[in-house]
Amino acid sequence: MSASSDQSFQTYGFRTSVDIARQHTYDIVPLAGHKRPGEYSAGDNRTVSAGVKQPANLNGSAGQSVDFIRPSLELPKGRLVASEIRSVTALVPDREQQLHCLQNAEEDLAGHPLLLLNNPVYGLPPALVANCAALGLKSIYQWQASCLLTPGLLDGSRHLVYTAPTGGGKSLVADMLMIKRIIENPGRKAILVLPYVALVQEKLKWLRRIVQDVEKSIDDTDDKVDITKPYHQRWRKLQKSIRITGYFGGSRTAASWADTDIAVCTIEKANSLINTAIEECSIGELGVVVLDELHMLDDEHRGYLLELMVTKLLLLRHNIQIIGMSATLSNTEMLAEWMNAVYYVSTYRPVPIDEYLVYENAIYPAATSRQLFQTISRLKATPTQSLLDTMPPHRIISPSVFPQLANAMTNATIALAIDTASAGYGALVFCGSRQACQIQAAIISEAMTTPGDNTDELSNRLDLVAEFRSLPSGLDPVLEKTLIRGVGFHHAGMTTEERELIAQAYDQGVLRVLIATCSLAAGVNLPARRVIINGARMGRELVGPAMLRQMCGRAGRKGKDEAGETYLICGNSDLQAVCDLLEADMPAIESCLAPEKRGLKRALLEAIATGLVSGYDAIKEYVKCTLLYRTVDKKLAYSIMQSALQELAKEELVHLNDDESSYSATKLGQAVVASAFAPEDGLFVHEELRRALQAFVMDGDMHIFYMFTPLQLAAGTQIDWRIFRDQLDNLDESGLRALQFVGVQPGFVNYMVQSGGSLKENTPEQIKQARIYQRAYTAFQLRDLSNEVPLSVIASRYQIPRGNVQSLAQQCHGFAAGIVKFCQRMDWGMLAAVLDHMQDRLEAGARADLLEMAQVTYVKGWTARLLRENGYRNLRALAEADAKDLVPVLVMVNPRKAQKSQLHPAEAERYAKKLLAKAEVIISSANKVWEREMQVEVDE
Repeated sequence: MSASSDQSFQTYGFRTSVDIARQHTYDIVPLAGHKRPGEYSAGDNRTVSAGVKQPANLNGSAGQSVDFIRPSLELPKGRLVASEIRSVTALVPDREQQLHCLQNAEEDLAGHPLLLLNNPVYGLPPALVANCAALGLKSIYQWQASCLLTPGLLDGSRHLVYTAPTGGGKSLVADMLMIKRIIENPGRKAILVLPYVALVQEKLKWLRRIVQDVEKSIDDTDDKVDITKPYHQRWRKLQKSIRITGYFGGSRTAASWADTDIAVCTIEKANSLINTAIEECSIGELGVVVLDELHMLDDEHRGYLLELMVTKLLLLRHNIQIIGMSATLSNTEMLAEWMNAVYYVSTYRPVPIDEYLVYENAIYPAATSRQLFQTISRLKATPTQSLLDTMPPHRIISPSVFPQLANAMTNATIALAIDTASAGYGALVFCGSRQACQIQAAIISEAMTTPGDNTDELSNRLDLVAEFRSLPSGLDPVLEKTLIRGVGFHHAGMTTEERELIAQAYDQGVLRVLIATCSLAAGVNLPARRVIINGARMGRELVGPAMLRQMCGRAGRKGKDEAGETYLICGNSDLQAVCDLLEADMPAIESCLAPEKRGLKRALLEAIATGLVSGYDAIKEYVKCTLLYRTVDKKLAYSIMQSALQELAKEELVHLNDDESSYSATKLGQAVVASAFAPEDGLFVHEELRRALQAFVMDGDMHIFYMFTPLQLAAGTQIDWRIFRDQLDNLDESGLRALQFVGVQPGFVNYMVQSGGSLKENTPEQIKQARIYQRAYTAFQLRDLSNEVPLSVIASRYQIPRGNVQSLAQQCHGFAAGIVKFCQRMDWGMLAAVLDHMQDRLEAGARADLLEMAQVTYVKGWTARLLRENGYRNLRALAEADAKDLVPVLVMVNPRKAQKSQLHPAEAERYAKKLLAKAEVIISSANKVWEREMQVEVDE
């Protein structure tokens, strides 16, 4: 099929707004200073935007005093003043008129029948169409209609690979195809794959909203079910509803594969689900797989898992529709050939974006970057000439008199951010490191104007600060100073709760400027009027074309802004590299199964262990389904396959059968695949567990904490050897013996403290040693988490970001489950039982004395501790409790929410009913657990 939008639409009988827009020449002038309706500037008392509910204004409190305290407003007397931005170009086209023409073109096409979701050609149920309309999706874009109407997509008979710019509406195409498939085929399931936990959580909320009250096409004429009876009516309604479940590291869902219709997963969880379905012969229940962010295929750490999934599905040749999408694909046609799919390429963006390069306080159109570099190079030979005279910029940022803004890049960043915020819009600033984010946030906040004492804007920010103070991790001192000024920062070193609060406040307009690392570009959907990229380096490396496009794609979003701007600020040393970057094509997606990345080894082991292939010819056919086979010489692909098979056999993960033409997985190979480990990690775990079988330290917990420390999370850990020594000194005899058994030597730790050295990882022995010490150091943190030490205390104790501690708490659950499953597959039942008990502690996040109550619904670590401290000391006491008596304890679990509910009588009544219902569920669950335990005692 043609990848061209205009060709596609001529086929279906209408012209696109892209075609109409191409008739105009757009030279966009910045809109900062032109406020859109519903926005406000500093000092206004209006709401942020129509329809957006703001946090309540706390002018008083009712009921019991809780930890929800308004901060006092203490701002510095003097502040920075951002530099002025002056226009240089005299002749600037009327942007408002150009935007008006584009909007008129879109309005002319908005009524086209094929752009309405309720058009019978799409076959979408009225409830789904109504839910979309309630969320503002009454019609679709022309390219979306063209893509959906491609033969074979709506009936699920063809695969699809497509690309569209960020903000261009690509997710809606996959959502409609996926949901339609589930509705029309009630016995089939869907898997939606996303790269990050934050995206999974965001997508869960979205999907649950649009499928509310949408029913699958189940025949009501089943003779076995009397639908006139209320019970059967409820049962039938439950069967018809679309059940959506999230699978990601740290999730505590109890829903099984049988209990879900749409599984929204991270890459690792999706691969594990597919492996299990193949092994259990239930893969036929799968109807559609959606791969979002398909460009992750060439990610060196996780890309091979995506390729594994697609390869397995292609080999099966079941009626499973595969849909892959991304904003940053260049070789879409080749990927489509690999997947035997139709492909579609859209360049349409509903909101125009202007791109600029900022150099030495001057702003140039990004399209002229090469000319700018050539001009600068020529002027170096003739220094008497001026750059501003030779190549006038569009705008100039005045140099600053403040020492903090002496650096031209910093000066430009602050000026552009303040200019955007002052006009009532949001600015998103990308920095190269976590530390740079906090530094830039502090400087920008000092230059921001202070809102008036009685404005809703100030009230909302004070509420936000109070919410941060009520978090278990407390309020970061840098954030405390910046939030009042409307500036926040966002990076991986923060906890999930902190990042969610920051993102929500920015999205609602409470914060005007958000400074983030590049991980935010792909992780969260936060559009901005202006995207400001402070330097072309993210960390030490120059940002690539794909990441640059991801960051720039955050500028402008339909429904949020009518335009967007991006500013890439660079210094003299990176100017040539930046010019090359701006002109660079998107890199082609390559396979991660190449020998240096060792992905094919895992691919073959999984295929053999799950029973997908066994014979040599079948293995060759499997390799032919890989992207690797499409991108390298065929003989080389088979040579890599042969080498991988030999390695697997040498490591005793597979063995050659007696017929010498087929392979089968060994017990060890089966255990590695079942526990979702890479072969190298599985062999390391096997060696350590086998040693533990010989002498497991049972009179303490340290050995188990070490075993449950995730390998990948511990890898690369920077060890503070003084802290390591202090923790060793505080261990009891059992804990010290456990760590010595796994290979930790106190003498070596003392040597590292005195020498100030670091671990070397040049040889296999050094790599193994580093892994042991890094895991042991991380195991101390895991021990503290299970002993209910507050997250902020652990972060301070080991001098690490709070987000790292939380990641450990989230990831250790999945890794621990993998270890237990590994032991079970190896028939090490006693060791599996010992580890399984500690897994319950990790799940509960509490000491052993709370494990009994932690089995109860809604009762985990902190809640269990509060219940115990308030008289409910065991499961029986909880089962015999009165629901009304539990409500005050549940109020203490989240004092902030309780305090805010007291401000409005209706809200207070609703919240009280919610807590009472929760208390009744807790008591009911406690009774069930208690009865089950009593029955076990009777049986014994």
